[in-house]
Amino acid sequence: MAKSNYTEDNIRSLDWREHIRLRPGMYIGKLGDGSTPDDGIYILVKEIIDNCIDEYVMGFGKTIEVEIKDGTVSVRDYGRGIPLGKVVDVVSKINTGGKYDSKAFKKSVGLNGVGMKAANALSDHFLVQAVREGKSKVAEFEKGILTADKRVAKTKEENGTLVQFTPDSSVFKKYKFRTEFLENQLWNYAFLNAGLRLKLNGKSFYSKNGLLDLLEKKNGGETLRYPIVHMLGNDIEVALSHGQQYGEQYYSFVNGQHTTQGGTHLNAFREAVVATVRGFYDKKFDAKDIRASIVAAISVRVEEPVFESQTKTKLGSINIAPKGQTVRSFVMDFVSKHLDNYLHKNPKVAEELLKRIQQSERERKEIAGIKTLANQRAKKANLHNRKLRDCRLHFNDGPKKTKEEDRTATTIFITEGDSASGSITKARNVQTQAVFSLKGKPLNCFGTSKKVVYENEELNLLQHALNIEDGMEGLRFNNVVIATDADVDGMHIRLLLLTFFLQFFPDLVRNGHLYILETPLFRVRDKKKTFYCYSEKEKQAAIKALRGKPEITRFKGLGEISPNEFSDFIGSDMRLDPVLLNDDKIEEVLSYYMGKNTQERQEFIIDNLKIELDAITEGQEEMFDESDSVESAKEALETAE
Repeated sequence: MAKSNYTEDNIRSLDWREHIRLRPGMYIGKLGDGSTPDDGIYILVKEIIDNCIDEYVMGFGKTIEVEIKDGTVSVRDYGRGIPLGKVVDVVSKINTGGKYDSKAFKKSVGLNGVGMKAANALSDHFLVQAVREGKSKVAEFEKGILTADKRVAKTKEENGTLVQFTPDSSVFKKYKFRTEFLENQLWNYAFLNAGLRLKLNGKSFYSKNGLLDLLEKKNGGETLRYPIVHMLGNDIEVALSHGQQYGEQYYSFVNGQHTTQGGTHLNAFREAVVATVRGFYDKKFDAKDIRASIVAAISVRVEEPVFESQTKTKLGSINIAPKGQTVRSFVMDFVSKHLDNYLHKNPKVAEELLKRIQQSERERKEIAGIKTLANQRAKKANLHNRKLRDCRLHFNDGPKKTKEEDRTATTIFITEGDSASGSITKARNVQTQAVFSLKGKPLNCFGTSKKVVYENEELNLLQHALNIEDGMEGLRFNNVVIATDADVDGMHIRLLLLTFFLQFFPDLVRNGHLYILETPLFRVRDKKKTFYCYSEKEKQAAIKALRGKPEITRFKGLGEISPNEFSDFIGSDMRLDPVLLNDDKIEEVLSYYMGKNTQERQEFIIDNLKIELDAITEGQEEMFDESDSVESAKEALETAE
């Protein structure tokens, strides 16, 4: 090993701006390009809105306006406004802010005042304006460096704060804001702050009934076994019911922050539900049977919360300051008292809950024997050699031993056929990327029980490769990517895999782990330059750029792309299309696409088939040839048969 000197010259002192720009992940998590809801650009928006929410919680301002145009974000609240003499300091000096004074900001989301500084340091342009009692103060920055410190001026504007920023394009490369992610953020704020009105580019977000509205919206297309139980208390709110889906579905929040990874409050809630139900029915049901198909939301407010990261996705607090009571006892006391009272007062709900538990109990016992045999088959299949080309982070290392920060960097590509899996296997980053090879088309699982997963070898091996048999806690790969050919068969396989995950592992989708790999459809090149095009529009642009008569290749199968070329498409510039749920209407979506043929779906296929054939006849579309189109219709019509 080469020796290196360690002297005074190696010691550096960084100012606040330099440190944030050198280590942005410490402040906003991953960077990303906006294709996933936890990418950095959304964290920047959240950090600014969090300050507005804190004003509302303290009783100031009932409206928050957000505008996003051409990559620039503007957030305006109507709270008290930053004290004019401290405007520059609040957005540019570490350890400076109002959150250190618990009298001014009790039970706020942020306590260290870092969020706004991070947004400032990581923006090409950052403007802050504070309005207080007829006076306005404006300051502007570029990448955290002060460029304009304007004098206090008179104004007729309402009190409040305006923050405008454009994320640094050198940090967030090729970033793009996705409206659906932003709308989901604002809906959560609305549900957690009943009475607050938020606006995004003119669209309004408002909730009157808090978490009750959240569950109704999230499960608008699903069948709940009984009316939502809504319980309100001092610093705690809970809503819950049971549905028909597999898994447990939770939405947890602390001080208005969506704790996507849960924490001490969610752990206590899950424990409290089990204890209360067992006590009410005086029977020691299996905890899995009680929580199976649960749909619930919990929100707590605590002073000086301790989160496990700056992005605040998991609560680590044990005690609730200043009372000294533990988070666990606080949540358990509330749930055990109010849920037990509710069940006694609503015998029909208690009856439906009991039926749901007994149904889960029967299903669990029914597959117990099959599950054992399936696990034995998975071991005999030598999964990690024959089906799964694992990544080095997992070699000789179970998921529980892998560091969380390493696990979040892992990706698994689900492919079909040896040629496609071979190309990706040779091109992948062996350290963090794995490949699972499917054999043939998966089973259409819509409307089936989980018993079929254990009976079907391919699906059983897939759930074992992901380690999700018993829930998302053991998920071995952060990004699960469906990588199929850009032809009819590939699209059919993609649809069948989506059905499998939505039917049995919906949390994989809800938690943002499932993606579709976008690969180029065309290669356009001449002797000097090569373009990889993902659409007909990009292809035409490439042809114009090269001029002359370039060579054009249409990639129909992943196996047609050489490993050398593939390395460009699954590297740092990899294009992933996230699989998103529209208000969790899983049953409605799957029924339309994968259920028994309906007149509505047949008419849709026939209408679109005619459009496609007309386009081919006119020579305007090269995505499919005519035989592909006819086959596409046949496949779609026969999928549910």
